[in-house]
Amino acid sequence: MDHQQLTFRNELLRAMGPQERALLVPYLEPLDLEVPLVLELEDTPISNVYILESGLASIVARFPGGRDLEVGIVGREGMTGAAVILGGEQSANRTFMQISGHGFKLPAPVLSAAVEESRVLRSLLLAYVQTLLAQTTSTVLANGHAKLEERLARWLLMVHDRTDGTTIWLTHEFLAVMLGVRRAGVTVALHLLEGKGLIRSTRRQIVILNRRGLIEEAHGSYGAAEEEYRRLIGTQLTR
Repeated sequence: MDHQQLTFRNELLRAMGPQERALLVPYLEPLDLEVPLVLELEDTPISNVYILESGLASIVARFPGGRDLEVGIVGREGMTGAAVILGGEQSANRTFMQISGHGFKLPAPVLSAAVEESRVLRSLLLAYVQTLLAQTTSTVLANGHAKLEERLARWLLMVHDRTDGTTIWLTHEFLAVMLGVRRAGVTVALHLLEGKGLIRSTRRQIVILNRRGLIEEAHGSYGAAEEEYRRLIGTQLTR
């Protein structure tokens, strides 16, 4: 792959200098990332990492008994393989596509070698891992202290930041899993946001109508992690 001829949408690839990109680009394999493709399995060696150009991946932790709770999301601002960046071989969580898109597959040993070789690349990717930690911290705070409709507003804003247009294609059932609540609770929260003119919701899609109103509805649960991304990576994550 000729990296001189490529234009990337992924913010990490765009933030890299030519020397850093040259360590990775020859090994990037373009591919479609369809729902529900699993990108990482919990407690399983990571053979490839994925760099998203579009679409959205969900990082989920699994409770005993099989219940899942989303602890992070990855879109075109990032990549999978945080454990590899940190020098590990496997993750405690599962990562899978929740909105189909496109991206690149990169062998994990190639990433490990590149991080070892380039201090500049290592610094950038460690900064990205720090943004993931900030996102997880915000998620924990929201789950512990925010009302369901506030958490939903925050989640919709995060997805909106990472996707094109104003329509998000997801079912109420999937939202319930991601937020760790019953489907009936998601339906009530959606109706509350819809009643305020912030969104329009059907069974399989949500349309963002008033982004500023959603930010106000999130009551401070949205924005801190996004500002940390801007500070560390140097590009604006929010719309």
